[in-house]
Amino acid sequence: MAAPDATLQEYFQKYNPPIRPHKHTCVGLAMEVEKTLKILEKDFPGISKSMMIVSCDENIQDLMDYATFCPGPQGFLIETEKDHVMLAINVKVDGRPGMFLSDLGYHIARVVTVMVDRCYPHTGWFTQSDEPHCRKEYNYQFNVQNSNYIEWHERETRGTVVKERLSLVYVAKAYLTAVNVTEKRNIVWDLRSLLARDPKGRLTAGIYFPIKKKDQQFTMFFDANSGKQRKKLKFDTFLELQKIPDEVVDEVEQCNDQLRLRDGELLSILNKLATIMSDEEYMVELMEINDKIVQLSAGN
Repeated sequence: MAAPDATLQEYFQKYNPPIRPHKHTCVGLAMEVEKTLKILEKDFPGISKSMMIVSCDENIQDLMDYATFCPGPQGFLIETEKDHVMLAINVKVDGRPGMFLSDLGYHIARVVTVMVDRCYPHTGWFTQSDEPHCRKEYNYQFNVQNSNYIEWHERETRGTVVKERLSLVYVAKAYLTAVNVTEKRNIVWDLRSLLARDPKGRLTAGIYFPIKKKDQQFTMFFDANSGKQRKKLKFDTFLELQKIPDEVVDEVEQCNDQLRLRDGELLSILNKLATIMSDEEYMVELMEINDKIVQLSAGN
């Protein structure tokens, strides 16, 4: 039997992440959609060959430099995170090239149509979510300088403050290392969430939290008889199940039901998370690995 690894970093380098049923990240969701859509081959011959999982680099700072430096991301060697994937389908409409994009990893309920000439049936700008505190709008379009890339523009409005973000999706070739690179990278990501959405992609219930050394807490939201509830709770509240206040257990159970989990599953998840978050040495190592990946992708 092999000796246990001395550090989390040693273990992480050798770890091969599994894709587990019902535990989907963007990678698992893209693979699941691809598998599901293949049943359409009989009615739409060739659709299977037209589908591929494609990679996405988020938060692009210099669009011109990134898109024109090299035909594809392989020119950047290790200076790219490839932290997101989605499913793409090549299409032609009356001879005009375009692409369908299915991005369930970002909970986009619709299939987005992206035409090279940006004419009908090009989707253009659409509202992804419109909550009282925040509105998100997305737009996908082929890059003019390099049609190997699709630009993904995000506009987030909170009150009078508008923030914009740009990501690039490489669509010239299929992304073959989604599990070994993207899935593995996201294991050490510093923001975690477990969410439920309605058929239109609107948030209905869930939990989310940043990975931090101190003040470890999470936000839980759900619908109650009195309206939408949003609670901030400390992880250490869940270290000992028998000591959790009854009113907190009741709220967790409501959220559990709206997440469509098994009875008691969310409470069990929170208990396990609390145990993990209380391991200071582990948390420090986890954040160090994430920081190294961020620095590496920034070319530092």
